[in-house]
Amino acid sequence: MLWFRTPQKVYFKKGCLPVALREIQDVLHRKRAFLVTDEFLFKSGKMSCITEPLQQMGIPYQVFSDVQSDPTLACAKEGAELMRTFQPDVIIALGGGSAMDAAKIMWVLYEHPDADFADMAMRFLDIRKRTYEFPEMGEKAYFIAVPTSSGTGSEVTPFAVITDESTGAKYPLADYQLLPNMAIIDTDLMMSQPRGLTSASGIDAMTHALEAYASVMATDFTDGLALKALKNIFTYLPECYENGEHAPLAREKMANASTMAGMAFANAFLGVCHSMAHKLGAFHHLPHGVANAILITDIMRYNIAEAPPEDGNLLAVSVPNALPRYCECARFVGVTGDTDEEVFENFIVKIEELKARVGIKKDHP
Repeated sequence: MLWFRTPQKVYFKKGCLPVALREIQDVLHRKRAFLVTDEFLFKSGKMSCITEPLQQMGIPYQVFSDVQSDPTLACAKEGAELMRTFQPDVIIALGGGSAMDAAKIMWVLYEHPDADFADMAMRFLDIRKRTYEFPEMGEKAYFIAVPTSSGTGSEVTPFAVITDESTGAKYPLADYQLLPNMAIIDTDLMMSQPRGLTSASGIDAMTHALEAYASVMATDFTDGLALKALKNIFTYLPECYENGEHAPLAREKMANASTMAGMAFANAFLGVCHSMAHKLGAFHHLPHGVANAILITDIMRYNIAEAPPEDGNLLAVSVPNALPRYCECARFVGVTGDTDEEVFENFIVKIEELKARVGIKKDHP
């Protein structure tokens, strides 16, 4: 049996945030809100898009704004302790992947303070089959994710990456209990993304879509989302990079692409590119999207190697068959060729051209 999981509610369209937030009072009947964001968004006043509606509804709130890039377990524990004191019944994460990941871990530690982090971070192949049963979430608080960038897709995924500050190691947590209850994708929050963030997050989303489509656990349900995400990215990312502040349509299409790619890999999962990018980024302090950009075309070449013999432990999924899968992606975004091999090579060129156009360097010091 396969599956397809998303948040209970996903709201999208430029300007949708204030309308969606009304549900906190009118539908969910929540009384106390805990907001998680990063220092930049807090100091720049971006939180007002959430705090003002909460004030109008008469809902008390507390803000945690100490999330840094590559959030640490210590940061999550600090936020969870504040949650236990404030006792919120709704948690709202505003920001990029770091803020949403940190908020997810805080949510777990708030609802289940005795949960064993080492067990939660345990590696496994199938998200549904693990020896550690992830604790049931949502008994204390409803989780709302509001992205401000177009790349991580964390608002619709059951994943969170947290860093052990004592070792520098990154731990990816994966369980559908970590899936937000509601995602609100409002392009108004993304119009002022700087070019570097636009570029890195956009290539991150492209990698999500490519790896989800090539995954041995891809399905018809994830394929459509991945393909449309790729089409949007190749069409609209350059405009977002070059003139994003004045390109609302392009920003909205990239926001949609990020979330669709997130839904795809939330169910089909990712590959070795993302696995290596986490290690590469942690060691060299590279933005995650840049680390993916450095690796993706080399990984694609690795993935098209002749498929290995079928593994009896993986009978529920297909054996690797990446070349025709990548070619389907290529043709969907307009790449042509007489053979699959030629289409693939032309697709590699198109990806490298996109990376160059949005300022991704081939070499990094």
